[in-house]
Amino acid sequence: MVLFARGFRPFFLLAGVQAVMFMLLWIAVLNGWGPTHAWAELTVWHAHEMIFGFCAATIAGFLLTSVPVWTGTVAVTGPRLGALVVLWLAGRAATLVADRAPISSAIVDFTFLPALAAAIGPAIYRAGARRNFGFPLVLLALACANAMVHVEALGLGAGTAAIGLRAGVDLVALLVVVIGGRIIPSFTTNALRRAGVGYDAQAPVWAEHAAVPGFLLFAAADVVLPASPWSGVAAALSATVLAARMAGWRSLRVLRDPLLGSLHLGHAWIVVGLASLAASDLGVGWSRSLAVHALTAGGFGTMILAVMTRVALGHTGRPLVAPPSARVAYVLVTGAAVLRTAGVAALPTANFLALTVSGAFWSGAFAVFLAGYAHVLVRPRVDGKPG
Repeated sequence: MVLFARGFRPFFLLAGVQAVMFMLLWIAVLNGWGPTHAWAELTVWHAHEMIFGFCAATIAGFLLTSVPVWTGTVAVTGPRLGALVVLWLAGRAATLVADRAPISSAIVDFTFLPALAAAIGPAIYRAGARRNFGFPLVLLALACANAMVHVEALGLGAGTAAIGLRAGVDLVALLVVVIGGRIIPSFTTNALRRAGVGYDAQAPVWAEHAAVPGFLLFAAADVVLPASPWSGVAAALSATVLAARMAGWRSLRVLRDPLLGSLHLGHAWIVVGLASLAASDLGVGWSRSLAVHALTAGGFGTMILAVMTRVALGHTGRPLVAPPSARVAYVLVTGAAVLRTAGVAALPTANFLALTVSGAFWSGAFAVFLAGYAHVLVRPRVDGKPG
């Protein structure tokens, strides 16, 4: 089946479906229009499904598609890919019934990320692709963070869910920093050369080398000493380094290309999120929840849409030109992030309204993505090539 010819096809499709349906469910629960979730405290449940459900699906789609390209190995397709899809779906179903079967639900939900690491790890290590050695390790670390959420839900520990969720957000952000640092300057340089511009999108050498270590320093402080001056300083340093790296990417010259500009915008939200966390942790008066949502709703949401819309076109043999659906989705997800951060801060007496409208924009962004891209994901390549 075409749907299981490459990893991006089923997982991008499922990520879009979950982004729409889960956010609508969250809006209903938040406003008292639907049943509450007994498995975990509501915000824990919400954060868990966005990180270990939605983000995990998009990570799977990207890595299962990119690793064969990076390593020159055979892609995971057919029944093996189908088995991973079933594991992800089982995890989503398990969290919905976790209040009735907590231990078995935790085991089922935990299984997906280690299975994904096992699917891509051998190809990476056999190919000796050292620059990719960290990806299976990040997936296993994400699995451990997921397990910490379930540990508290099972009553086996106190405070572990918050640690697991912070670690989960930081690990996903790490992937954005690493992968964004590879693909954004490369795609931008190609676009500038096609336009006849006489320079490349090249970050300062010091910023390029310091980007990942600087973020790892922040992540360590965020997990061990959250909401402290230590995490605040580390967030400020990481934001500064990433902003300096981005300054060499010629972002303003490519914003007219929606497929490329959306990638730059997603990375910019990561910088804004880190700067907001620095302000919050250093006591400037900015809510930490709003800062985290700048990182997640803004950074993750925009970057995920940008990657999905570009990868789906490129890997199905279609021209890299953003269709109207992609452009509308970028506007909606940006509006959702602005409302979830600045909107909530500006409307303290109307938080639920801002949250509801933000969630509706987010759900709408991925609904538009599905409307414009579902047929791309389930149909053969237009150039007749495999996959």
